Amino acid sequence: MPNTEDRQPAAAEGPDDRTDLDPRDWTAFRDDAHRMLDDMIDHLETIRDRPVWSKMPTEIRRGFEHPLPRSGRELSAVHAEFMETILPYGVGNAHPRFMGWVHGGGTPVGMIGEMVAAGLNANLGGRDHAPIEVERQVVRWAAGLFGLPETASGLLVTGASIANFIAVLIASRAALGSEVRKTGVSGHPLIAYASAAVHGCVPRALDMAGLGTGALRSIPVDAAGRINTAALADAVARDRTAGLRPFLVVGSAGTVDTGAIDDLPALARFCRREGLWFHVDGAIGALGVLSPALRPRFAGLNEADSVAFDFHKWGQIPYDAGCIVVRDGAAQRCAFAADAAYLQREARGLAGGAPWPCDLGPDLSRGFRALKVWYTIKVLGADRLGAMIARTCDLARHLARRIEREAELEAMAPVALNIVCFRYRFAADRDRQTAELAADVQESGLAVLSTTRLGDETVLRCAIVNHRSRAGDMDALIDAVLALGRRRTALLEA
Repeated sequence: MPNTEDRQPAAAEGPDDRTDLDPRDWTAFRDDAHRMLDDMIDHLETIRDRPVWSKMPTEIRRGFEHPLPRSGRELSAVHAEFMETILPYGVGNAHPRFMGWVHGGGTPVGMIGEMVAAGLNANLGGRDHAPIEVERQVVRWAAGLFGLPETASGLLVTGASIANFIAVLIASRAALGSEVRKTGVSGHPLIAYASAAVHGCVPRALDMAGLGTGALRSIPVDAAGRINTAALADAVARDRTAGLRPFLVVGSAGTVDTGAIDDLPALARFCRREGLWFHVDGAIGALGVLSPALRPRFAGLNEADSVAFDFHKWGQIPYDAGCIVVRDGAAQRCAFAADAAYLQREARGLAGGAPWPCDLGPDLSRGFRALKVWYTIKVLGADRLGAMIARTCDLARHLARRIEREAELEAMAPVALNIVCFRYRFAADRDRQTAELAADVQESGLAVLSTTRLGDETVLRCAIVNHRSRAGDMDALIDAVLALGRRRTALLEA
């Protein structure tokens, strides 16, 4: 036993001896923190009372050019600065009339989950602790939703861009074997395939994986915006004849422009027959499986080798919360697991719990993203989330019907899920006028929509993702488009 008689009493702390960063007055800090939380709850409760988006004034923008602070200020003063210079000039996606891009609106429950996770300050790179079990549970929930087997593994990541990148790495290493992790991909003519409507993060993933964007074959789409499977088969056959090595097909469960869903069962059959990795980019739509009404549209998702998706879109989790789920957990570990003396896995103690999340992806330092997902699903329930998702598709159809009734507007693509593309019938200079009209609507503060290119034309695009949106918001958007389109037309004719 230790000799307690040899212990020396700890020196008393003087008033200037503390170097920790905790508050000196916990009661005052608690009061400030409660006010800050109340401010954010008030912000969400009254979100409809403010513009969707406001451009940051030049004088406020210049304030962010100030140099590094060398001494601190009171928390209340810094929060007051936040309330004046940051909160009013956010992107606006919490607002029910934000329909510009596929951004979820977040929830108060998710906000609290984020706060609690920050208080725990857990690193989910590895070791044996409860936060990792939370993430594993969330991944199992996702795998179960998609119909993937118990052998599936996965990770929460920043978003589907990184999830798709991870999938490309796993697929390439599955094709070439683990030795490629040492020798590299140079000299291996790997070829991937995706529709012409695939999200831009997919060619970027091939770029980052060292394969190059030229390794991605862009396959034409049909009238509904889905990949042409006959053209896919022809492309694979041509590449094999040319001595290249097809290895990956990326299907879209909701394309970014129109929300089209590829024929996933046909792609799955083709990939099994051809020995190709079948990956699904489900960032836009995969969580539609939460809705019983929408679930049949995602048939074939259960046949995927990997699925990338975002909880922070239709799942309404605060940013960021993407996810990659892989059918064969062994393939994911083979692609990423690595040994290091200072990260030795043990059979017991805090260094237990293998495999660690860092064995499944590139990050060792990882935040506790899973907690806000866990809180949201536990509090709201999957059924309520599914009903909300179905409702956004109902709103998209409401918007499409309103467009059909207006002679000055024209629908530009079928409405597959929750994305609506249309245009104002400008008589001339349509592309530029359409882009200007979108900016007019944004700067009005009443609503936000965006533009995209369909074929050779710029069109207006509305993505109804926010759980707060209502039918009246769709009508207000159309009213604004009509009023601003008429004003722009009058100016052109003057």
